[in-house]
Amino acid sequence: MINFNEAPYTGNELKYIKEAVDAHKICGDGMFTKKCNQWIEEQTGTAKALLTTSCTHATEMAALLCDIKEGDEVIMPSFTFVSTADAFVLRGATAVFVDIRPDTMNIDEELIEQAITEKTRAIVPVHYAGVGCEMDRIMEIAEKYGLKVVEDAAQGVKASYKGKPLGAIGDFGCFSFHETKNYSMGEGGALLIKNEKDIERAEIFREKGTDRSKFFRGQVDKYRWVDYGSSYLPSDMNAAYLWAQLQIADEINETRLARWNEYREGLMDLADKGRIELPFIPEHCTHNAHMFYVKTKDLAERTALISFLKENGIQAVFHYVPLHSAPAGEKFGRFVGEDRYTTRESERLVRLPMFYALKPEQVEYIVAKIHEFYENN
Repeated sequence: MINFNEAPYTGNELKYIKEAVDAHKICGDGMFTKKCNQWIEEQTGTAKALLTTSCTHATEMAALLCDIKEGDEVIMPSFTFVSTADAFVLRGATAVFVDIRPDTMNIDEELIEQAITEKTRAIVPVHYAGVGCEMDRIMEIAEKYGLKVVEDAAQGVKASYKGKPLGAIGDFGCFSFHETKNYSMGEGGALLIKNEKDIERAEIFREKGTDRSKFFRGQVDKYRWVDYGSSYLPSDMNAAYLWAQLQIADEINETRLARWNEYREGLMDLADKGRIELPFIPEHCTHNAHMFYVKTKDLAERTALISFLKENGIQAVFHYVPLHSAPAGEKFGRFVGEDRYTTRESERLVRLPMFYALKPEQVEYIVAKIHEFYENN
């Protein structure tokens, strides 16, 4: 079976985990956590990066930093993971969903403004498949209405929009280092903070509402409970696993891009014949090969293709069920405007195996089986 995903592994992970154990520092903010934070800051230019226990928790911290309160509204796409909405719903806000663009599967930037009300406090663009949303337009709208921008860049590490790293354009950015991502620590994420004025509050929220970070820097002689917060620090053993990959991040990125391009070249003839659609990458976006997907004619064809691939030892999967059609989405959110593309496009999309250890011959086999499916149908 060719798995849909296998967590990246470089060979140094266990060595670094042992170093963390030998240093008797396996809780949060050890040497490997600091190395990862510094790497993100150097890669993105953000004022501060803080490793977290998940991208979900990074987004929760962003919601706290945006002062989201009960009755507020936050605009986002419906085609996203539940965490995008959960972080704001937990604060008592309403998730306001708008339609996506059918080309990139990202939020339609031209539909955001019509969803803004006096209760709107933030916009949450989701960079689907590591392809940037139209951030210039989104930042322009945010500035016009005095709104915060929280980038859900869970899939966007080492991807960029007009040369700007994803996650470092809005007020806050959120990375994921989950098992399914390009760089992994099993469970984990990071909060990127654009403005220095927000750093101290972020550190307090992350350290259970205490000024413990200032204490460790010698800025206060004892640490105290100064605000609300939670424990968002990952174990340094998890960070040690991640550090092994960040050290060769370029190699991992280039390998994934090579497999992505092999998929594209192998399936282009089917796209030219109108049998499938392939991912669209705008010229001003640099993607990171987070995923390779194809779009089938409709839901029935997608179901048949997934079943055929499974019979041939290939695990291909669909993706999000739009949030606005889910029970919690109906309870905690609302859709503004017409659902022209969100549901229709989500029902056509099939994700193919994509991971660092995927071999060219495996891609070749998958491509051949997709051709076989369409030749027989």
